[in-house]
Amino acid sequence: MDMKIVDVAKRAGVSPATVSRVLNDSSLVKERTKAKVLAAIKEMDYHPNSAAKHLRSQRTMMLGVIVPDINVSYFAEIIKGIENMAYARKYKVIICDSDNKAEKEQEYLALLPNRAVDAMILVTPLIDNAILYEYADKGHTIGIIGKTVTHERIPSCKTDNVKFSYQVVDHLIEQGHEQIAYIGGYPDSVETYERLEGYMKALKEHHIPFRPGLIDNGDFEEEGGYAALLRLLDAKTPITAVYVANDEMALGVYKACREKGIRIPEDLAVVGVDNNRITKYLLPPLSTVEQPKYTMGAIMAEKLIDRLTDNEFEDKHHFVIDSEVIIRESSVRKA
Repeated sequence: MDMKIVDVAKRAGVSPATVSRVLNDSSLVKERTKAKVLAAIKEMDYHPNSAAKHLRSQRTMMLGVIVPDINVSYFAEIIKGIENMAYARKYKVIICDSDNKAEKEQEYLALLPNRAVDAMILVTPLIDNAILYEYADKGHTIGIIGKTVTHERIPSCKTDNVKFSYQVVDHLIEQGHEQIAYIGGYPDSVETYERLEGYMKALKEHHIPFRPGLIDNGDFEEEGGYAALLRLLDAKTPITAVYVANDEMALGVYKACREKGIRIPEDLAVVGVDNNRITKYLLPPLSTVEQPKYTMGAIMAEKLIDRLTDNEFEDKHHFVIDSEVIIRESSVRKA
């Protein structure tokens, strides 16, 4: 019988990835679990495939990571999670900045067939899914953070943008706001679209009409948020609250408010996303959304290294992780 790691995993009552770690003498496995796996290996007389061992010896032990903009702190936290997990598994990481250009993402993906890296993680990619599927079908190891794909060989990990955006706008409505603006990031990014979807869902459920004139986009950076709020103010449509798609743009909103003499939250409530370190030190402290950025990076690095190690994915390889809305003074009306 052609025995596989998955068979040993079933006998030991652990995941295939755990068996793989034991075979590779990983320090991440508890001694008790390791003993169970070794016992199952002995009972089943399992011998790792010699061809697979040879393939492992040909690896670069490098992971590639493609991010849209390395200057955005959201991506830095994800990279940190990837790097720490990779280091624990004896891998190194190459960072590629695509400048939010799909064509650069495609150029960096060429590192896979060129054997410069063993696997590639793409964070909120703009590249067409069909290209990703083509790479996966050829046997290349790819993972996606920030976007869900349907290919069974491409694991993905993201937060529920619609859910937490709904919660943010619901909070603002509970504070008595109806003229709520939304400042998204890049118009073609998944985050911008999904957060707008959550915004619209909350308005609809509270029977508040959707006003396209209250929607604008920045570029996920301070200057983009600053310019977007100024455009909204110049449009002369009254707004009493603004949901900003990330904290860096919210900093730009704060600057615009200072210049225009707009008080936060008395004149304008503000909520961001990401819970950057600086947000609790702003005046007033910024309401925001805590996204498990580090965790997403670590999970994806672990899944891809497991894939490289045992050539199998566990049944679950698409993950949606909950976020937490953090309410601070910037969105709470004063009595």
